[in-house]
Amino acid sequence: MAVRNETRVTQFILLGLSSDPNLQLTFFLLFLLMYLLTVAGNLLIVLTIVVDSHLHSPMYFLLSNLSLLDLGFSTVAIPKSLVNFLSHTRSISFNDCIAQMFFLHLFGGVECFHLVLMAYDRYVAICNPLRYTTIMSRRVCLLMVVSTWVIGFLHACGQVFPTIQLPFCGPNEINHFYCDAHPISALACSNTFISENSDMINSGILILGCFLVVSMSYTYIICAVLKIRSAEGRQKAFSTCASHILVVTLYFGPLVFMYMRPPVTFSGDKLISGFYTIVTPVLNPFIYTLRNEQVKKAMRRLGGKKVFSAVA
Repeated sequence: MAVRNETRVTQFILLGLSSDPNLQLTFFLLFLLMYLLTVAGNLLIVLTIVVDSHLHSPMYFLLSNLSLLDLGFSTVAIPKSLVNFLSHTRSISFNDCIAQMFFLHLFGGVECFHLVLMAYDRYVAICNPLRYTTIMSRRVCLLMVVSTWVIGFLHACGQVFPTIQLPFCGPNEINHFYCDAHPISALACSNTFISENSDMINSGILILGCFLVVSMSYTYIICAVLKIRSAEGRQKAFSTCASHILVVTLYFGPLVFMYMRPPVTFSGDKLISGFYTIVTPVLNPFIYTLRNEQVKKAMRRLGGKKVFSAVA
């Protein structure tokens, strides 16, 4: 594996966030805490929406799907990182590395389009309230969600295929805590111009397209909300949209910095990429529940049912 141009790399070494043993333990505890909060928070939202019939509407159907996406996104990246924080080798096989990259881009791509659907849902609810139930029917919602998975799958394939065509003959140390296209391509022992630029174009079109559609949707929404005569109505509309806008900002901001630029490595890349793979998934449940009275009431009803069942 160490002989260039003669032996193909069969595994990579993930350098992680630090080589300091004390920092490794600190990162392990931090990542573990955030992952447990991500799992608990997102599963609680999904369970609440599934159980409570008051939340069986398109907005909450999309919210439950977002929670599942966040859960999948974190599960692809964090468990392997937790193992590596306590391991001396920090190795990952070539196939596992490619699989991790594929699923990260799958969940990431689907989430980009899912945020577009959530923005469109709020646009219809506020700008066309009388036609909301017709436009956002159960069948339409299901078709839109399925379409996001199809597009996300194609995006992930577009990221993985150029990378696996590259020859890897050493070195095999990835300067990251998970496998991604640019850090892997940097290890290839051939010209990576086509591969890295196709990755940038693929991700750039997806991220920029979704971001522009979301921005346009919320521009129309804000204009429509400002025309509402009732102060209570404006406040309720702004409250719902504020949560969505905050999630969009937290998610797309780091993505724009990481993927809509030439293939150049910066010292802060690992921390920024950790923001949308670790921080955002754990924040989303709190953002939506703390600002959504219906979800909080549903959680209290769910807690009441559990208490009643335990007493019975």
